[in-house]
Amino acid sequence: MKFSAVSNDVHKALSKVIGVVPSKSTLPILENVLFELTGNELRLTASDLEISMTVALHVQGEQDGRFAVPAKKLNETLRALSSSDIVFTADESNNRISIKTNQGEYKMAGERATNFPEAERLEEEFSLHLDTDLLRGIIARTVYAVSTDDLRPSMMGVLFQWKEGAFHAVSTDGHRLVRIRHRGALAEAYSGDDRDVIIPAKALNIVSKSLGEGEVTVVFGRSNVRISFGDMTLLSRIIDERYPNYESVIPKDNEKRLTLNRAALLGAVQRCSIFSNVTTNQVRFSIAREEVRVSAEDMDFGGEARESIPAVFSDEEEMEIGFNARYVTEALQHIDAEEVSFLFSAPTRAGLMMPEGEQGELDILMLVMPLRLNA
Repeated sequence: MKFSAVSNDVHKALSKVIGVVPSKSTLPILENVLFELTGNELRLTASDLEISMTVALHVQGEQDGRFAVPAKKLNETLRALSSSDIVFTADESNNRISIKTNQGEYKMAGERATNFPEAERLEEEFSLHLDTDLLRGIIARTVYAVSTDDLRPSMMGVLFQWKEGAFHAVSTDGHRLVRIRHRGALAEAYSGDDRDVIIPAKALNIVSKSLGEGEVTVVFGRSNVRISFGDMTLLSRIIDERYPNYESVIPKDNEKRLTLNRAALLGAVQRCSIFSNVTTNQVRFSIAREEVRVSAEDMDFGGEARESIPAVFSDEEEMEIGFNARYVTEALQHIDAEEVSFLFSAPTRAGLMMPEGEQGELDILMLVMPLRLNA
């Protein structure tokens, strides 16, 4: 295999797929990226057996071929070359790779393409065609709340659910939950019986970083999903587990409503959390009719902070409730509205958070479990 290209172009394509390459693997071949040259089209493919991603780019091809190239070493080499014209050669007779520039030549060992795993076939059941901004927004507002606990595999992805004429995207780690509802084109894309699809968070994060402007196609099969945009295609296995009954944990009787400025609350929580206990990261909300006092205290090191924010609270009685500052901060960072509303019932029950006012085509609801307050 032999081709000529600009190092920056190859590096840009490699940067898109390298996120799939596992840092450690029992199969050394997975630490490589598969190069496939046909004419003037070069295709780069990475796989971790669960996710496979391919990116295509235009080069000046001289000799077609397929070869597995060490991902980390190639990435470091291309990054160090800056923007240089390169001649890339892979010799199957001795499994050697050569990268020539005007300044020098760099060689490394590769592997035969026959050792690289083939991507699974996808038998299409239904598909979506949607704007990249819509998909990127759904991913950004859900994937941060996904669990990282290997013992709870169903919660390590985002649930895409079609139910009762609406589309839902849901994520939870057991301490917080995000539910997005969409009744437009996403809901209409699937007209069959209720359907649940859990897409791994890793796949969604990689896709989100690769999306530009335009339209993205999502094709669902029985056991996998394919996401295509421009010259990028990602194929991922679906998490074959039953998602928890998230609706049962969303309280229906939270009638105490607190409304305040989102940016003001975010700033107060971030500043006060600096003085919170490093183990619990707890911040306390002391809620009155016209203000919220945000405070944090670290009994072990004597740290303490408090701020007051104007607010509107619907209940006559004052209320105190504690939260993990990180959970509140991340939720607020994924709300676009100027004002945010909380719905409470009691200090020991989950609080609901949502944007105040017009939400556009996405109906967003966030749940955060409270922490037991210190005496």
